[in-house]
Amino acid sequence: MYEVQEAHLPIRLHRRRRHILPGFGLGLGYTLTYLSLVVLIPLAALFLKAAGLGWGEVWTTVTTPRVLAAFRLSFTAAFLASALNAFFGLLVAWVLVRYRFPLRSLVDALVDLPFALPTAVAGIALTAAYSREGWIGRWLTPLGIEVAFAPLGVVVALTFVGLPFVVRTVQPILEGMDQEMEEAAASLGASRWVAWRRVVLPHLVPAVLTGFALAFARGLGEYGSVVFISGNMPMRTEIAPLLIVTKLEQFDYAGATAIAVVMLAASFLLLFAINGIQWCSRRRYGMA
Repeated sequence: MYEVQEAHLPIRLHRRRRHILPGFGLGLGYTLTYLSLVVLIPLAALFLKAAGLGWGEVWTTVTTPRVLAAFRLSFTAAFLASALNAFFGLLVAWVLVRYRFPLRSLVDALVDLPFALPTAVAGIALTAAYSREGWIGRWLTPLGIEVAFAPLGVVVALTFVGLPFVVRTVQPILEGMDQEMEEAAASLGASRWVAWRRVVLPHLVPAVLTGFALAFARGLGEYGSVVFISGNMPMRTEIAPLLIVTKLEQFDYAGATAIAVVMLAASFLLLFAINGIQWCSRRRYGMA
């Protein structure tokens, strides 16, 4: 009898070690409940509302010229702003990580300003700066460049709110990179540009793409910073989120739901893209 108990002792210890942290079941239950109440149930309700309208009615609503113009502006402006942020965000992250200069901490803190600043305040500030009589707009207007109350203003606003996503995604990767690889490439005769392009850039591409996707997703749903600088002119500077609010104010709940479903589907596609980029990055560089 004693030998049987001894034989089963390692199995019991192994089972106890499977869950080191106590309360896993309770914590998982709270997590699923919270996510269901805050995320899953509202999103499911939106899809059920759209299904109740009929997909034919949804298609008819989202293919009207005004809605298509809003989609075109939202997706195009978000893409252009994200592309700008991918380039300049990489540059900002490189400077912050690789160089030491006065007021570096202040510059690093300013990167997070779009996160902390209310979007309505950002929109008012951008409109004041880029309007025809603004500090920057007064120099651009004689050149024929209209920013405020034009599609270009939407790109500027989305660039402002999306920059931190790229910088904060690339910065940890740069900080964790071993500079000895660059030194080894230089010792083998590679120029600085070749070493950066062949050694550094391949490690940064997944992070840049992830930051791009995050900035793009933020740009699609941005409202507060755009509503002031765009001018909200239908068929020209009206974005999709603003059109949803407009239809809600007109009690056109069916139209607002149809547009929201399209935006939600785009957000899901971006979520899958971000997860795919991160998964490919982990496999490529052997991370767990």
